[in-house]
Amino acid sequence: MNFSIYVTGLMMGLSLIVAIGAQNAFILRQGLRDEHVFAVCLACALSDAALIVLGVTSLQQIAGLLPWLDPVMRYGGAAFLAWYGAKSLYSAFRSSAVLTAAEAETTSFSQTLATCLALTWLNPHVYLDTVVLLGTISTRYPGQQASFAAGAVSGSFLFFFSLGYGATWLRPVFSKASSWRMLETLVAFTMWVIAYKLLGRM
Repeated sequence: MNFSIYVTGLMMGLSLIVAIGAQNAFILRQGLRDEHVFAVCLACALSDAALIVLGVTSLQQIAGLLPWLDPVMRYGGAAFLAWYGAKSLYSAFRSSAVLTAAEAETTSFSQTLATCLALTWLNPHVYLDTVVLLGTISTRYPGQQASFAAGAVSGSFLFFFSLGYGATWLRPVFSKASSWRMLETLVAFTMWVIAYKLLGRM
């Protein structure tokens, strides 16, 4: 286990996963309602882990069979991240969204888990983030991909459980639109830095 590469994987995983989206908003909602929090966090973390391992172990083999795939993924991934960063920065200036606790009736465990899995596996961005981007970045560390993958998986578990169980603490913070703007700005610059790193592999 290479600790420095493990930390790199951890930070890369956290950087990609922190972006506010449907999945994270759902986890925040469940945390605020204190409803099936552990199951939701575990389902998201295990799903991420499976996709990260798939990307790290299989993406390089596929790229070996299809040599044109690596540059296409790097350019495509960098373009998507640049666009996503711009979109986040636009939201930071224009959005007035705030986080509020839902007042709907309590949903069953099966309904909650089904919704969670749908938001995870039916979201095309999750494949780009985990399989393609993290898989591609891991190729920068030949022979040490396991350390990178372990760090990225740790980042997923750390983030999802912190988000779910920390939602109560975050509630007063994200009741202000300015907090969302600051987070969106941070997400934007994070996405641009990762895009630059992908292009830097040329």
